[in-house]
Amino acid sequence: MTREGAGRAAPAPSSRSPRGRVDVRAWAGGIRFSAFTVIMLGLVVLAVFTLVPTVGTYLGQRQQISSLTHSVQVSQADVASLQQQKDRWNDPAYVTSQARERLYYVRPGEVVYLVDNDLPKTAIPAEQGAVSAQVQETRVDWMTQLVRSVAGAGLAQTAAVPPAAPAG
Repeated sequence: MTREGAGRAAPAPSSRSPRGRVDVRAWAGGIRFSAFTVIMLGLVVLAVFTLVPTVGTYLGQRQQISSLTHSVQVSQADVASLQQQKDRWNDPAYVTSQARERLYYVRPGEVVYLVDNDLPKTAIPAEQGAVSAQVQETRVDWMTQLVRSVAGAGLAQTAAVPPAAPAG
C-alpha cells in the first residue's frame, strides 16, 4: 500500500441505518489522527488563544486612535474659530461697532433714538386668558401668612409619646 492510502480509512459497509441516518460511531471510528495532525491542531488552538486578545486590543486601540484624531480635528477647528474671533477683536472698527451695537455707546455729539415696541402687531404675543375658572388670585398678603404659619409652628405644643411597653 502507498503512503497516501495508509492514512485513509476504508468506508464502513453498514454506515447507514435503515432510515438513512449516519451511524456516528462508525464515522468517528474511521477517523485516524497522526501525531503530526494532533500537534498541528494544538498549535492552531494555541495560536487562536494567543492572537484573539491581541487582535481585540489592536482593534480597541485603532478605535481609540480614530476617536482621538476626530477630537483633535474638532479642537483645531475651535482654535481656528477662536483665532479668527481674536483677529476681529484686534480691528478697531469691529470693536467700535460692537460697542455701539451691544452697549449703545455713541460718539460725542451723536443722538441715539431707541424705539420701544417696534414689533409688528402679528409678532406681539396675544393676551392670555384665565387658566381655569377655579383658580383665582388671592387677596391675602402671602408674607403675612408665612410669618403666621412659622410662628404658629414654633409656638405649638408637641405631644409626648408614652414609652412602649416591653414585649415579653
